[in-house]
Amino acid sequence: MCMAPGGFLQTALETNRRATALAFSLPVSQGGHDVLLRGSSKVDVRLLDVTMLAEDMGVADIPAHHPDFDNFLPRQFGPDDVFDLALCDGQVLRTHPRADYRERCESHRLTATQLVLSVEHLRPGGTMVMLLHKIEGWTTLLRIRALSTFADVTTFKPTKSHSKRSSFYVVAKNVRSQSPEALKAVEEWKTVWKVGTFEPEKLEENWSPREGHDAHEVLADFGDELVRLGRRVWEIQADALEKAPFIKTQSVESAAEAS
Repeated sequence: MCMAPGGFLQTALETNRRATALAFSLPVSQGGHDVLLRGSSKVDVRLLDVTMLAEDMGVADIPAHHPDFDNFLPRQFGPDDVFDLALCDGQVLRTHPRADYRERCESHRLTATQLVLSVEHLRPGGTMVMLLHKIEGWTTLLRIRALSTFADVTTFKPTKSHSKRSSFYVVAKNVRSQSPEALKAVEEWKTVWKVGTFEPEKLEENWSPREGHDAHEVLADFGDELVRLGRRVWEIQADALEKAPFIKTQSVESAAEAS
């Protein structure tokens, strides 16, 4: 998902030279990145906006008055399309022109799409790697908590790139994609996509701690695990911020003002 420029997929293909892949990425004409894969004959690359895959997300009938009526796309996955590894590296791009209704909730729509299509088409026991942001954020916490009910979850944050940012990767191994917990999570994520696509004004209510999830209960149930998963992510970001030039500049200016 959201493959371009393709470095992660390239590494996966070089690690397992018998592997083939199905890859989706936003076209350059819509603000996406160039595809830089080498020897991509083993990859079926489809340049499209994954958040427009209505049929794959369980919606066949689009209201004629919808602003994106002409932009929704036909089904891309067949019932027998299953994979051992899902790479989800999508994030909302400022260069992507889109309808006004999407501005408020595009990140939720994109994340939900990647989660649904990856889990639904992941072979039981497979692995999913997904880019997320702000591990302590409420929506991120709920997503990781849901994943942990049907997969073995760890986190990874690079130290060489984007270390100052809140981004990190969640790695879900041994994904039990056909378990009741996975099926329940997929339906919840489909609902997020549907609300964000057809009733975006209600999406923030759905993700509020007051709507369906009690913060105290969630933290009592998953707080210790959140700390375990987040500790290294926070350490890497904190170290990078401490060494960042703009932090040092602010410190010097503050010291000068204090003196």
